[in-house]
Amino acid sequence: MTNLQKLIAFVDGSVYSQSVCDHAAWVSSRTGAAVEVHHVLGRREGAPERANLSGNITLGARTSLLEELTDLDAQRAKLSQKIGRAILDDAQARLENAGVKDVAVRLRSGDIIDTVTDTEADAGLIVIGKRGEAADFAKLHLGSNLERVVRSSSKPVLVAARAFNPIKRFMIAFDGGTSGMKAVDHVSRSPLFAGLSCRLLMVGADNADNRKALDDARAMLDAGSYTVEADILPGQPETVISDAVTREGIDLLVMGAYGHSRIRNLIIGSTTTEMVRSCKIPVILYR
Repeated sequence: MTNLQKLIAFVDGSVYSQSVCDHAAWVSSRTGAAVEVHHVLGRREGAPERANLSGNITLGARTSLLEELTDLDAQRAKLSQKIGRAILDDAQARLENAGVKDVAVRLRSGDIIDTVTDTEADAGLIVIGKRGEAADFAKLHLGSNLERVVRSSSKPVLVAARAFNPIKRFMIAFDGGTSGMKAVDHVSRSPLFAGLSCRLLMVGADNADNRKALDDARAMLDAGSYTVEADILPGQPETVISDAVTREGIDLLVMGAYGHSRIRNLIIGSTTTEMVRSCKIPVILYR
């Protein structure tokens, strides 16, 4: 992401789609990256359940009903295509109104992971909403595709919050692992974070190994001309980080997706769900 030429944004028509576009526009404004917007028609749109016609219905009646179902499938597919195009048109208009000059839209069918695999090679970042149209908002569940995309992609993933807010201060949740150091390295060299206030936070024991890892990360950021506030705090990562985000007015959280400590669990198991769910700010995850 240090030389970001293009980013991929996924929209689905949910309330998060506008936020995805706004976050993508923010990234583009700071890096000059082109934005490629995708809407993926899943299997539900293309393959509705068929009724079981193997009962006491006569052959002629079954044939007629199957023909009607086939026509209905075709109508549903056409409608899904029209809705998808409308979603993409709205996204393109929002991005262009935000000043993004290079916007492309793509309507695809199939699984979102196939789209990620097919298109991410020349992209430096993926933007996706924290929740999608199928999420259970009552229980604040994360979107079903979020973790699948993070797991499958080799690129950083920006998880958009429900609404975009100006970003002035970001926090790196650092665990000393490989992905954490990669996140620090990217931040230190990327124009995306230039000029923003940087907070470096490690959760764990304040011992020699952790202190050295934190000092190495801070030195890397210092070399990138950041003035860094760095601390090691004890406690449970998900609790300490969430509290610090709120208390310190953090606008963007940056973290490695697969570290070697408990933070690893933040994007794999239930702790992940709780962390990303509880933070009301966007999160950038690095592999």
